[in-house]
Amino acid sequence: MGSALLRVLCLCSLVALARPARPANVSIGALFTFDSVIGRSARAAIDLAVADVNRDARVLRGTHLSLVAQDTKCSGFVGTIQALQLMEKKVVAVVGPQSSGIAHVVSHVVNELHVPLLSFAATDPALASAQYPYFVRAARGDDSSQMAAVADIVTYYGWREVTVIYVDNDYGRGGVDALGDALEAKRAKVSFKAPFPPDADQAAIADLLVRVTMMESRVCVVHVNPDSGLAVFAAARSLGMMASGYVWIATDWLAAALDSTRPPNPRAMSLVQGVVTLRQYTPDSGAKRSLTSRFATAQLNRTATLNAFGLAAYDAVWMAARAIDEFLEDGGNVTFSADPRLQQEVNGTSTLRLDTLRVFDQGEQLLHKVMLANFTGVTGGVRFSADGRSLADPAYEVLNVGGTGVRRVGYWSNHSHLSVAAPTPLRIKTNSSQQQEQRLYSVIWPGETTSPPRGWVFPNNGRPLRIGVPYRTTQKQFVSKDSGPDGASGYCIDVFKAAVALLPYPVPVSFILFGDGVKNPDYSDLVNKVANNVFDAAVGDVSIVTNRTRVVDFTQPYVESGLVIVSPVKEKSSNAWAFLKPFTLGMWAVTGAFFLFVGAVVWILEHRFNPEFRGSPREQLVTIFWFSFSTMFFAHRENTVSSLGRFVLIIWLFVVLIINSSYTASLTSILTVQQLSTGIQGLDGLLASADPIGYQVGSFAKSYMMQELNVPESRLKELAIDDYATSLQLGPRNGGVAAIVDELPYVDLFLSTNCQFKTVGQEFTKSGWGFVRSKLKLCISSHQWLCFVAEWID
Repeated sequence: MGSALLRVLCLCSLVALARPARPANVSIGALFTFDSVIGRSARAAIDLAVADVNRDARVLRGTHLSLVAQDTKCSGFVGTIQALQLMEKKVVAVVGPQSSGIAHVVSHVVNELHVPLLSFAATDPALASAQYPYFVRAARGDDSSQMAAVADIVTYYGWREVTVIYVDNDYGRGGVDALGDALEAKRAKVSFKAPFPPDADQAAIADLLVRVTMMESRVCVVHVNPDSGLAVFAAARSLGMMASGYVWIATDWLAAALDSTRPPNPRAMSLVQGVVTLRQYTPDSGAKRSLTSRFATAQLNRTATLNAFGLAAYDAVWMAARAIDEFLEDGGNVTFSADPRLQQEVNGTSTLRLDTLRVFDQGEQLLHKVMLANFTGVTGGVRFSADGRSLADPAYEVLNVGGTGVRRVGYWSNHSHLSVAAPTPLRIKTNSSQQQEQRLYSVIWPGETTSPPRGWVFPNNGRPLRIGVPYRTTQKQFVSKDSGPDGASGYCIDVFKAAVALLPYPVPVSFILFGDGVKNPDYSDLVNKVANNVFDAAVGDVSIVTNRTRVVDFTQPYVESGLVIVSPVKEKSSNAWAFLKPFTLGMWAVTGAFFLFVGAVVWILEHRFNPEFRGSPREQLVTIFWFSFSTMFFAHRENTVSSLGRFVLIIWLFVVLIINSSYTASLTSILTVQQLSTGIQGLDGLLASADPIGYQVGSFAKSYMMQELNVPESRLKELAIDDYATSLQLGPRNGGVAAIVDELPYVDLFLSTNCQFKTVGQEFTKSGWGFVRSKLKLCISSHQWLCFVAEWID
């Protein structure tokens, strides 16, 4: 037993001797702009994190963590030089940079030197590509998730187009691309892009915003750097763009800028009243409160405070320290070697000190340890998503700037989207019945209004829509010329205006009369004008027919219509013998015979048992006649006592009821209803005759009757509605027409003042009136009203 124990102790000693000793010191780098909104917060946070790591005996255990910080000075060129100088210090990891542009350049350097790059503020989604394997995003989210939140806010309020104002660099362009993709998934879009150079002055920004004011969209998304972003709002306020009607949504740069000073800068707050912005969500915790308190103490009399990027920088240092600790615990050794390619360059003609750059031999192993991070930091749970390139569960606070501070109106996360409840990690399961609906608390918008702005106006550089209107000379109640400012009026114009008034933005239109004012215009010609883009649309009593739909599009019908036949009628005079006309002579004879027959049958069945049917032959004959005809008025006084007699009487009384009802209805019709004078009963009778047929000037009825019903053109006579009555009264024998074929709305209006005519038969077409637009017009910008009118009428 003792020998076995001795062997185990010897084996453990050999293992301990085989494991390399931990280095006394390990260096990490920090690369960011010291004098910047993000840098001032990150610098103190990184210093505190390094001190906390060295003070914690559970991490690095005997190895001191050193920090080498380099200032990029907001310059891509300087940032590249500083990154190379940082690599000379043999750092095993780099915290930073804060700029996406510098991150793109430095990522190429760390790829070659195998140094993990932990950025706490570079949010360009392109940095997560396989091109940059050593880039690790230590921030809570990138611009893909941030722009998804912006897209959800835009669609939550029903807006469909936005204008994006952004700095024209990698950071800005990457964010705009992500926003475009997110909006497209929501069936919305970026309607106008307004980029400006990183070094743009106030005048250049103002000129750019002037162009923005000429666009339709009043929803502006601002994606710029926190150090220069307030200049955009200063220019916007000077141009009156911070008034009601505008929507301003800023990405997380604005929250970082406002959170960087305590108390908030009054001038900065006055510039961004009513703006909605995002802030990376970090749950409240004791560690966060402690760090915030220590940060404030370290700043002494400075006004800088800890923002979300500072918190991310603090956790990035701990992420690197924990990865280094696990790497060393697994027996890792920190060694560097020269790159032969750089040595060849040095031995040539180059005077750069590239030979001082060394490759971190264990960089890949350390990168793997970084990706396995799983701890709780001041920003919450720190672990990477399935792709291993970004932190899991990105979430944002939705903030509304107002008064002297900001107010949280909701949250956004990649699994719950917009909600008034704080996000929870996706790994925490919740019941679907408990899921929060998409909602936010009320927002105070620019102009101190709580009503969501429409988000649209008609652009100042646009022209009014050219609307063709029929210049009718008859039945002007539908549409015709008017002396008012619009130049046109009528029922059709009123329907159109009511539909356009429901749009979330104004649409100026110009009504242009079509026709000579002498007779009604040809509606097919009007439709062709729209098809040829002479008019943007046509509003009026335009029928939806097949041949027109081949060249133009129609909205849904707003009036039902169809072709009907109008014919003259006359009132047939009655005489004293009119009461005999409901029945023919044969019907009268049969009815009388049945009365006598039923009376005789009842007498036969009753006279043996019923004393009321007895007496002398004369009395019994009178009883048969009296009983038979008194049943016509249900006035018979004789009672029936036999079962068969009662059964016959019941059936007979039912027959009498039918006879009485039929007679009454027929007599009423004869005495009151007018009778047709032409004998035309409907479409079949009209087609069978050879009499002339009238139709309205400009109506499609002519082409329909010729092409669909094969009516010869010689039978068709063009008429103005004012001539309808005269032509029908003259009749076909005196130069008039036998009937008129026209659309139901016109006919109803005509008959309301001409009771001597009526429609015969049924409607033999089913169509309607609709507004017209060209098939070439898209449902975007100023032509969206056409789609809206169609949906509104539907």
